Amino acid sequence: MARIPRQLYRDDGLVLRVQKLGESDRIITLLTRHHGRLRAVARGVRRTNSRFGARLEPFGHVDLQLAGDPKDHGGGLHTVSQVEAVELYGKRFLTDYPRYTAASAVAETAERLTPIEREPSLRMFQLTLGALRALAAGEHLATLVLDAYLLRGMGLAGWAPAITECAVCGEPGTHRAFSVPAGGSVCPDCRPPGAAHPAPATLELMSALTKGDWKTADSADPSHQRECSGLTAAHLQWHLERGLRSLPLVDRS
Repeated sequence: MARIPRQLYRDDGLVLRVQKLGESDRIITLLTRHHGRLRAVARGVRRTNSRFGARLEPFGHVDLQLAGDPKDHGGGLHTVSQVEAVELYGKRFLTDYPRYTAASAVAETAERLTPIEREPSLRMFQLTLGALRALAAGEHLATLVLDAYLLRGMGLAGWAPAITECAVCGEPGTHRAFSVPAGGSVCPDCRPPGAAHPAPATLELMSALTKGDWKTADSADPSHQRECSGLTAAHLQWHLERGLRSLPLVDRS
């Protein structure tokens, strides 16, 4: 019986993860602009004479031709038939530990926040692309870029922590207590036992990162940056219900 040729389609995407498959192939996890997160087999990319192996490394922005049905949500693997580099961001920070580990956390978070394969998520794609661009440019501390990404990503997922109002009753204002299970800042009347008491400047930093106020974020005291990172990571992992492997490796010194 003649083999039915697979449908070809194009998209651009971000390489989130690569896994070995057999002796010479790889499975590439991509977050694409139009088709969401998907996995595709790249044949022969681990061979030294591969035409496009170097273009399919983590954190790269690539233009692809894929073989497979883009409307199939069954989770089957597609195949990479062509790939061109748009921008290989990973090359800019391959030997920079803080930026590399922050990018790893961005990629893992992007994969976790897109749980359904091939479900379009343009805003998540744009947010992830912006974070990788910012890490490649190196204009801000890697941890600030990461925390901004995590806070905005949680906003897209509907998990944004309350910062300028009480998470329980909605009372406006900058409240002195923060409870991850409650959803963020809490007023004195709603404060549950065990709530944290971050510095007001820490909550101001979280608000600045959410809004993209880099002037405020870049001038924040390191102690407030570390406290912001701790609250942000705790809030994210509470909603994900399990930890991110890459977060403990991030350099927050």
